[in-house]
Amino acid sequence: MTGSLSIGLLSWAYPPEKSGLSRAAREIAESLAARGHGVRVFTMDRDVREDGAVSVIGCALQEGSALARVRSLGAAGHLAAPFALWRAVLAEHKRKPFDILEATNWYAPGLFIAADPRLRLVTRNSTPAATSIETASTLRARIDKASACMIEKISARLSSRLISNTPDHGEKMAALYGVPPPGPGHDVIGLSLPASLLERAEAASYPHETAPVRLLFIGRNEARKGADVLFPALERLAASAALPAFSIDIVGIAEDEIAPLSANLRPRVTFHHRLDDHALHDAMADAHIIAAPSRYESFGLVYQEALAFGRPVVACAEDPSARRFIGATGAGSLAACSEPGALAKALSAMIAEPERRRACRKAALSAAGRFTRETLGLETERAYRSVLTAPRTDAGAPARPPAVRRLRA
Repeated sequence: MTGSLSIGLLSWAYPPEKSGLSRAAREIAESLAARGHGVRVFTMDRDVREDGAVSVIGCALQEGSALARVRSLGAAGHLAAPFALWRAVLAEHKRKPFDILEATNWYAPGLFIAADPRLRLVTRNSTPAATSIETASTLRARIDKASACMIEKISARLSSRLISNTPDHGEKMAALYGVPPPGPGHDVIGLSLPASLLERAEAASYPHETAPVRLLFIGRNEARKGADVLFPALERLAASAALPAFSIDIVGIAEDEIAPLSANLRPRVTFHHRLDDHALHDAMADAHIIAAPSRYESFGLVYQEALAFGRPVVACAEDPSARRFIGATGAGSLAACSEPGALAKALSAMIAEPERRRACRKAALSAAGRFTRETLGLETERAYRSVLTAPRTDAGAPARPPAVRRLRA
């Protein structure tokens, strides 16, 4: 099959909304549009339609509607948004048919589309609910988490093809969902970075070494991002009289979300609950070190951004993406485990040794640029076309992977 494709992309949010998923959706959509394909994005963060090179169709649930009431429930509430998206997709499909659709695995927005034999769905695996949801402390929370994980598993196994950001992540998804590992039917495609960030990164020189060492953390206040070990680690650093002066900018966490800081640490910390892209790029350019102690990242956009800016990264060895993109490249150092003492040790060495920072910066710049919009669009298109050229069943529906046939049996 050749020629341009009619593509539908499902996302919980889309820029200007800020999240890793929204940024990834924009990169996927715009990389495909640049290849001449028609792309329509369905998103739950708005209720308006915006047509352009990429059409954005808002699918937000109306306050007080039946689906909005269902969504407020526990386990069953996870079905409301996927149903709304399926309904919106069918309306668009009737107006102008889709060749193929793509959705994230996270909370399975494509669940009903994956089960619809009239449609072909590719699932791109981001961080799963099993890893992103905090430990459930009540029976209702445990049931809610189990339900989210189950609909992700069903949706992934009903999909015509899977995409993961790294081989390690693909292996984890295969074990979690019972789907084939990376290989036939399961592609590995890295995400790209926005052109505006790359332009800013190319123009950014490294901060002067005589200034206080500036750290930067970008992430939500959650255990997966390592926020629970970051602040205790910083307290240890602030109590050390032998360490050079340092400060840290915290992006994505408000001060009232965490326990009060000590008198030693508080003057060193600046909180930025939200920053626009320009301000965020400035913060990256001003930093000597990026602190990114995530326990797990499906890809790690913050790692790729740090590499583009040539900024040393202190990450956590528990994260396979950190081992691949930071440890293996020499672009930073890895805390041995997600524990305050281990993180403080890794940060302390990077703060105290400018020679190490220079070596890591050189390695980061050498490792940057591996993932571009050109490769993202090309490889995604290849994955789509492999679905479209696959044999169909006698009933006319797309052929399903072996794991799906077992599930239906």
